[in-house]
Amino acid sequence: MADPSVETIAGGRCLVARVSGEMDYVSEPVFRPQFKELIARSDRFIVLNLSGVSFCDSAGLSMLLGVWRQAAAGGAVVVLACGPGPVRGILEMTGVNQLLRVFDTVADAKAVFGG
Repeated sequence: MADPSVETIAGGRCLVARVSGEMDYVSEPVFRPQFKELIARSDRFIVLNLSGVSFCDSAGLSMLLGVWRQAAAGGAVVVLACGPGPVRGILEMTGVNQLLRVFDTVADAKAVFGG
């Protein structure tokens, strides 16, 4: 099991963050400050690459919604990139994909923001 982490890659007009590990109540104290830092250093567009997330429960969904709300309050846009799998399934089952835009790949998400 991978340790929870957020690795950022600045690319063009987007800040891409690769999220890895399990997003649950155990990892919440690790992820929350990292997400807060992401928002603080971001320009306008943040892509959260969830392809490295192996599990996501209600605490993980709460974190994603929190990032989205905090970013929006500061005038930034957060979108998700993740291929098919358990995380996409939970996003669809809970309706979170109706609030946050979900793309299949980081490239697809970056294309929307002009690179």
